[in-house]
Amino acid sequence: MNFKLFGSALILSGTALGAGMLAIPMVLAQFGLFYSTLLMLVICAGTTYSALLLTEACSKTELAFGINTVANRTLGKGGQVITNALFYLLLICMLIAYILGAADLLKRILAIFDIEMSIEVAQIGFTLVASMFVVCGTQIIDKLNRVLFLFMISMLAITLIILVPGISVDNLTQVTNTDKGMLFGTSTILFTSFASMPVIPSLVAYNKEASRQQLRNMIILGSIIPLICYLVWLYAVVGNLNADDITHFSNISDLIQTFSAKNEYIEIILSIFTSLALLTSFLGVAMALYNQNKDMISHNKVVTYVCTFVLPLLGASLAADQFLSVLGYAGVILVFLAIFIPLAMVVSLRKKKDNDNETSAHIYEAEGGHVALGLTLLFGFLLLVSQVL
Repeated sequence: MNFKLFGSALILSGTALGAGMLAIPMVLAQFGLFYSTLLMLVICAGTTYSALLLTEACSKTELAFGINTVANRTLGKGGQVITNALFYLLLICMLIAYILGAADLLKRILAIFDIEMSIEVAQIGFTLVASMFVVCGTQIIDKLNRVLFLFMISMLAITLIILVPGISVDNLTQVTNTDKGMLFGTSTILFTSFASMPVIPSLVAYNKEASRQQLRNMIILGSIIPLICYLVWLYAVVGNLNADDITHFSNISDLIQTFSAKNEYIEIILSIFTSLALLTSFLGVAMALYNQNKDMISHNKVVTYVCTFVLPLLGASLAADQFLSVLGYAGVILVFLAIFIPLAMVVSLRKKKDNDNETSAHIYEAEGGHVALGLTLLFGFLLLVSQVL
């Protein structure tokens, strides 16, 4: 087994898993499990292929350490400016959401041990500690993420063992909202929950010696793991709780508090699990932003650090209790950045007949041809329409 590629797939999975662990039950429980599962499968398929397109663009762009360089060499100066603007907005929105969720959890965990901490201090404390690992580089994040991810899956397994006996068939079959337009409107939040594209440029550069098949398998594995975790988690939550109650949760603490009444041990287990999910997501997104700043602004670690973490911290302090709203904003930005931008990059690269790297075993090209590109374009437009509706 290639542990470097496996670790990279876990970084992709860890980046996706996080805010979605709370958001998915909150937005989907009311619509019933059949249509929720169907929509999640469609979103996962679309995001996976879009990730493969970005992998192709990155693998065909030599010495590209971040999406800034990839955009410059494929879309020109104008495309580079647009891509960078969208990339910064996306990563900052996602980091704000993760800081909000992680600080809420940190405050709750400390309260279990009778330690009081303000939400502002929790936000700063979490960001300072987690950011230290980001500064150490992709290799350190890779190794740390493997341990965190496996521990997180263990906590999820223990949580499921506790929750499965309490699953009610009536809860699993409940549908409190039959409005398919509203279900369709949740698409961008789900899309954000599967978002791993920010780390792809860094991971392609990190695995520059990988073959095209290995790069493809890395992306697919990194997409399937979150899908399985989300589906299992959704069924466990919906099976144990009333759908109307779930939709009224405003943060992770509400969910944990409700479950803690069912089992005295689940509070700490679920707190650890959700904390690890948010931490792995934070590490992946922060790594992408840190590398982007290093590629674009400065190789000085102090300057890069300040540019990476100060603005999300300020945003988190101003966006209290806006967890889902921030994810919704990130979802709209992500549609352009993760669908249309990689699509434009790939079309531009494939039009270049003098590409000397086409025959290299390390240059990946997404399968499907023009049909798959057309379906990806349609997928992006449908996501935008879901927000208008």
